[in-house]
Amino acid sequence: MGKYLILWDLDWDLIPQDLKERAAAWKVFLDFINEDMDKGMTKDWGTFVGNTSGYTVNEGTEVEVMNMLQRYIPWVHFEAHQVASLSQLKELTKLMGG
Repeated sequence: MGKYLILWDLDWDLIPQDLKERAAAWKVFLDFINEDMDKGMTKDWGTFVGNTSGYTVNEGTEVEVMNMLQRYIPWVHFEAHQVASLSQLKELTKLMGG
């Protein structure tokens, strides 16, 4: 199982102009996010000030993470980075002879 830092960015062309419609769209996304957190797949989620981009930290297999992201497409664009923990880096240094 891997850990992923995922940067997200809303598609500006798909953001509703009407404030009430925008709030309703956010509610749908927040429900999805809460479901992912309840399942334990999303460990942390945040939006950058401005509410059109942010980050999430997820754990799972590559396929599980890709599948989770599918319900946000095409409204959200993602950039995913698999990350290693401090303990994994320590293990690497031991393998390197350190």
